[in-house]
Amino acid sequence: METRVAVIAIVIENADAVEQVNELLHAARDYIIGRMGIPYKARNINLISLAVDAPQPFISGLSGKLGQIPGVSAKTAYSNITSE
Repeated sequence: METRVAVIAIVIENADAVEQVNELLHAARDYIIGRMGIPYKARNINLISLAVDAPQPFISGLSGKLGQIPGVSAKTAYSNITSE
C-alpha cells in the first residue's frame, strides 16, 4: 500500500485528554517517524508535533480520532512524497 509522509500538529487544552491521546499514538507507533511534545505551563496546554509515514486513510483517520477527543485539536500537513 502506498504511504505518505505527513506532520500532525496536536494541541491538548484538557489535561484529562492526555491519556486518550497517548493511547492513540501508542497504537500508531509503527507509523510514527518522530514525536516532539512541549508542555506549555504558562498556558496550561500541551503541544505535540508528530511526523508519520503511513497510508493516507490511516493518517486522516488518526487525525480525525484525535480531533474528536474533547479538548484536543489536530491538523495535518501532507508532503507530496509517497512510497510503496
